[in-house]
Amino acid sequence: MEQFTRKILKNRWIIIASVIVLTLFFGYQTRFISINSDIVSSLPDDDPAALLFKNIGNQFGGNEMGMIVLESDNVFKNDLLKHVKQITDSLKITHGVSTVTSLTNILDIKSTEEGIEIGKLVDEYNLPNSQSQLDSLKSYVFSKEMYKGAIVSEDGTATVIMFTLLPDADKQAVAKEIKEKTEALNLPEIIYFGGLPFMVNDVSDLIISDIVWLLPIVFIVIALILYFSFKSLRGVLMPLLTAGIAVIWTIGIMVTAGHELTIILNIVPIILLAVGSAYTIHVINSFNVSKTTDINQTIIKALGYVIIPVVLAAVTTAIGFVSFVLGAYLTMIRDFGIFTAIGVMVSLILAIFFVPALTSVFSKNDNKKTADLTEKKTILSHVILQPLSNLLFKHPKYIFSIWGILMVISIVGMFLIKTSTNMADYFKKDNPTRISEDLMQKKFGGSFPVFVVFDGDVQSPEVLKTMIKTEQFMKQDPNISITQSVADLIEQMNDAMLEGKKIPDDRTKIEQLWFLLDGQDIMPQLVSEDLDRGIIQSKFASVENKEIEAFTKKMQQFIEENSNENCKIELTGMPSVYVRLNDSLIKSQFSSLLIALVLVVIIVGLIFRSFSKGIYATIPIIATILVLFGFMGFTGIPLDIATVLVGSIALGIGIDYSIHFISGFNAHLKENGDAEKAIEKTLLSSGKAIIINVTSVAAGFLVLLFSQLVPLQNFGLLVAISMFGSGLGSLTLLPVILILANRKRKIIAN
Repeated sequence: MEQFTRKILKNRWIIIASVIVLTLFFGYQTRFISINSDIVSSLPDDDPAALLFKNIGNQFGGNEMGMIVLESDNVFKNDLLKHVKQITDSLKITHGVSTVTSLTNILDIKSTEEGIEIGKLVDEYNLPNSQSQLDSLKSYVFSKEMYKGAIVSEDGTATVIMFTLLPDADKQAVAKEIKEKTEALNLPEIIYFGGLPFMVNDVSDLIISDIVWLLPIVFIVIALILYFSFKSLRGVLMPLLTAGIAVIWTIGIMVTAGHELTIILNIVPIILLAVGSAYTIHVINSFNVSKTTDINQTIIKALGYVIIPVVLAAVTTAIGFVSFVLGAYLTMIRDFGIFTAIGVMVSLILAIFFVPALTSVFSKNDNKKTADLTEKKTILSHVILQPLSNLLFKHPKYIFSIWGILMVISIVGMFLIKTSTNMADYFKKDNPTRISEDLMQKKFGGSFPVFVVFDGDVQSPEVLKTMIKTEQFMKQDPNISITQSVADLIEQMNDAMLEGKKIPDDRTKIEQLWFLLDGQDIMPQLVSEDLDRGIIQSKFASVENKEIEAFTKKMQQFIEENSNENCKIELTGMPSVYVRLNDSLIKSQFSSLLIALVLVVIIVGLIFRSFSKGIYATIPIIATILVLFGFMGFTGIPLDIATVLVGSIALGIGIDYSIHFISGFNAHLKENGDAEKAIEKTLLSSGKAIIINVTSVAAGFLVLLFSQLVPLQNFGLLVAISMFGSGLGSLTLLPVILILANRKRKIIAN
């Protein structure tokens, strides 16, 4: 180890220059970063739900639906109709928009003296102007199921303009353009924007906002904690410098590899600032403890003591993140695992090579040791560590019992955990996007598209009647109010021909009615060109996972009972995708956590040459994770796209504290051979670095409470709790286990 450190000192200028060059290179790469906040795109390309959803979009002119709502005291006014037409016309010429449906261009089927008339609800070039015309329009709209609650709210105070995007459209860019163009019209009505394209755009804006103002806050918070902990400029600058460089390298590598910033990768910089500084903190603390009159001798001595626990801590932390690569289903979580693990290893390399090199260059030899170092240690020892040590040795069984009771209570709370994959839940309740989504649910049956796909001859009476039967079944669910299909149009036309609102039994009759529909804009949205596939379009009103799962389950059962070789039925849309995402979250949580736990026990056991110590090291963090999940259950914090990461992260980061404690315990045990004295010395020596580390890491994550995205707020809180829990566990539960194990050995020996 001494030879290794001397080589670092010998090549210190090469190391410093290399770090500067690489930082400049990766820093330049960060200019080209792009954002992808679409959670649906994180499903693997071969996922059945995602694949069918994508195919429907390609075949029927897009599956991504956006909604613009105009709210006023009364929709049926000439000025408001003109404003609807303005927005409709603007959307039609927007690049990336596939279809637009509004009050001024929606299809209408009427019965006339001559027979049947298929046209538009209103003449967009001659909008109703007089009060009698407007009243007549109002009465007609509310008399037809396809308009009431679908295009105009049932109270007549709001109307919606719906659009779909082309499959290859940039959802975020199109939504942003539409929003800007609509707001530029300065219309007097209250305007709401809803649907996945707008949510994706708004999440992207919030990601940028979080990065811009949360990162500086994290820097300041950690800097203050480091200053009060070390009371030295080096103790503040070194950890922040290495963590900052690690962030730049990681983002640069991410961009160079062709990856985009997602809602999950967004938190990588904050994680690296909080976690990446930890390794340098331990190195700096070792410098202070090992201080001599010669700076190079100090570095050699300090690295010899700290390098193994620091490397082991970094490796186990990286394992916590790599477990997502092995156990996660969503691509964005896998990417998160890869790049966070890379960032952790970069932080380790900087702490071992760059920090000693920089310290050797810019620190002068000191002819006298700092007089106040012992005093600083004594203050911390008298206030926290020494009283804690006395308590542990006096009441080990009581402390162990308290942890046991806490874990039992937490296990009960675990069964109360809920899941959430709905993007609407990402926003705070007072956020305009969330308000818009609530209004969409209340007045227009939600904004989440539902598609039921029918493969078969869509002109056959059997298939059309199955479509009608399916729509009737769907409407039994309180969250489905409006459905639309070509079967609906055939029924309406048959009714307009005074033959009843039903599907004709005669195929020839269907073909005659179909002939009248040919050329209408709506037909490519409902049936394929070869007439071998048709779809039912609908919307789901609820954002509750239970209701989404219940609807999907009922539909799947209905499909199994009614699908046959002449009419194959499949369900897709956002509810189906959300169910798939939800299942993947649960599987990812358990698989990644199990993988991380097994790997950590094996590696820690191998390093310490004792699997019992590997198990001892994991006990405090297992207890912490149980408490964490119990807290989630009792407080109602859901398992979502961000909080699903917490368990493995808590394991990967929190195990560091146990590793440092066991490493210190081994060192002191070799010195005096007395286990209880070794435990006490470890508490007093390693305890300081653990407390500083816990405080700085937890404070860094608590900054996420100021995020604009709810999952990130919950993530920050939970990781901070896990840091305090694992730190407390390593300073209480782990020593108590060692104390009790040592006393048991003595009893057996005697």
